[in-house]
Amino acid sequence: MNNYAFDLNTDIMYLKGVGPRRAAALNHMNIFNFYDFLTHYPRAYEDEREVTPMNKLVVDETAIVVGHLSNITFREVRSNLKIINAILEDETDYIQVTWFNQDYLKKKLSNGMKLLVKGKVSEAFGSNRLLSITVQAFDILGEEEHPNLGIFPVYPSTATLNQKFFRTTMRGLLERLPKMKEILPKNIIAEHELIPYDEAIRSIHFPQSRQDISEARHRLAFNELFLIQYGLMLIKKETQEEELGITHKPNGKLVQSVLESLPFELTGDQQNVFEEVIQDMEDSAPMRRLIQGDVGSGKTVVAMLALVKTVENGYQGIFMAPTEILAVQHYEKFLKILEPLGVRVGLLSAQVTRTKKRREEAYEKIANQEFDIVIGTHALIEEGVQFKRLGLVITDEQHRFGVVQRAKLERKTDLSPDILVMTATPIPRTMTLTVYGDLDVSQIKELPPGRKPIQTVVRHKAGRKQIYNFVRKELAAGRQAYVVCPLIERSESEKLQQVSSAEEIFEELSKKTFKDFNCALLHGKLKPKEKDEIMEDFRNNRINLLVSTTVVEVGVDVPNASVMVIEHAERFGLATLHQLRGRVGRGSEKSYCILISDTKSDISKARLEIMETVSDGFKLAEEDLQLRGPGQFFGEAQHGLPDLKIADIFRDVDILIKARNAAEAFVQKENNADEITLLNESLSTAYGNKFKQIVDI
Repeated sequence: MNNYAFDLNTDIMYLKGVGPRRAAALNHMNIFNFYDFLTHYPRAYEDEREVTPMNKLVVDETAIVVGHLSNITFREVRSNLKIINAILEDETDYIQVTWFNQDYLKKKLSNGMKLLVKGKVSEAFGSNRLLSITVQAFDILGEEEHPNLGIFPVYPSTATLNQKFFRTTMRGLLERLPKMKEILPKNIIAEHELIPYDEAIRSIHFPQSRQDISEARHRLAFNELFLIQYGLMLIKKETQEEELGITHKPNGKLVQSVLESLPFELTGDQQNVFEEVIQDMEDSAPMRRLIQGDVGSGKTVVAMLALVKTVENGYQGIFMAPTEILAVQHYEKFLKILEPLGVRVGLLSAQVTRTKKRREEAYEKIANQEFDIVIGTHALIEEGVQFKRLGLVITDEQHRFGVVQRAKLERKTDLSPDILVMTATPIPRTMTLTVYGDLDVSQIKELPPGRKPIQTVVRHKAGRKQIYNFVRKELAAGRQAYVVCPLIERSESEKLQQVSSAEEIFEELSKKTFKDFNCALLHGKLKPKEKDEIMEDFRNNRINLLVSTTVVEVGVDVPNASVMVIEHAERFGLATLHQLRGRVGRGSEKSYCILISDTKSDISKARLEIMETVSDGFKLAEEDLQLRGPGQFFGEAQHGLPDLKIADIFRDVDILIKARNAAEAFVQKENNADEITLLNESLSTAYGNKFKQIVDI
């Protein structure tokens, strides 16, 4: 292999044993170059360090034996069951070995052949003496060849790219790979007692002991978390030090007038978070802050006050919502409070930009600063939108936008505006550090006074009739209700599981149970305009009962809705159930959330019972992540950040905290140009231009 081949960015096609056909298959596994292949880490290990003499075998245990074949027989029991039996003998005893449905081995196996066999030990059929092994794996050995024993990696694989391919190709790459140079500064390696990077890479694939696996995994998880945190810190550092932000003046009469016009006092949490926002906005560095607030905690009020502050300083503000109907709802609320005070509020959404004339009019007003605050959807980041003096950008429900879209919004002006990000999705601290490492974080946990607790109960499906009788009473009293289902329509497997779909439940409820009320069906396959019309009708009480999928999770404020019924509740995560529950309890009437489930799983039952007693979204999020795992929560699909390859967000909490602290200290350190160059090279190798793209977009 020449020097070119040692470039870790080399196309995977040129790795020995790969070629164009296998390269295409590897590309489907997100393996495009040597580095990707090298960091395709094992998901498990097979410990094959010991051959067991046949006279020491124990029934029901998995064992490895070595011996010579004899008495090979083949029989076809039926068309889909073909069996090869043989005797395998060592110097201590003999056993029967069995292969199922591998008739191609008839030409491969022969009497006298030496084999290494791995499989589970049992008593041979019809014999109370002879032991048998059903073959899981085997190797044909030369007569003088000793078995290659050890701890073997088990890789994520496919039908065409099996374990043998990955093991052989990985071993070949490692044999030809020069010693990997360190990517972390020496003082960090020493402080955290990390093994050398080269040793970790080699040990993770072909360890000699369980201790090797543990130490290698620790080192590589630290590397991964450190690099991601370092990349995020670079974004933060560039924003704070290299971009000149807007230095807002202290609050004036306009902010005070808005505070006085509010029909309520700010909660302690709202006041504290607004103070943090004020400090950021009055600082010369651009604000980059995340506000996490549980459902109904009052984040929008803080957002409004921040927008008014930037308007008072002569700038424009953006408020970006995830859906058109939410944008319209925020627009109406802002207009009601701010228009009497002379603040000009504009709306930019699909309904506004649908015709060329209206779109050009809106763009012109924004460009000429005829709007002080513009509320909108993704339409705000379209190419033609340009602001004259953009001082503050606020995005609501950040997990629906991502880092790259946030960066696009920041570039809508020549200035470096302040950025405020809001989410009602409670994210545990460890996740926040990973996903929002480039932001400062504020939390609003305290609910405004007057918000009545939502009574949550879990009920078996046998009680559906009584549940819907209760819903009928609420509707008869003039209130409204949601019924949420996990599916739009059922597949065959889901029919077998007896999971009802939204379509089926809507059919049942609208034509039978609630035929004398106005019912509607809402799901993700509807066109945006249809969804908006249905939600608007529900908001205006023209629809009494709304059957829906989780598209209502982030929905409009309907104070008159007092009941949330969730069918097959066990199929939802706790965080989703909590978000759905937050759709009710927004008015003066007592509200209810009824979880219907006939699950037999103890874990699912425990999860649902938590909902009955815990109303704190952050506690529920912790429980949910522990029970269900993070999935790709912090991955590229949601945030523009790379997925983790070896680190685990729960198991490696301590490593994450240490890696973040180390990255923060390193970025603040001076006179470390050589180490920075090395780290930047490593960041580029691991993640391409992902972090640079976010900064430079």
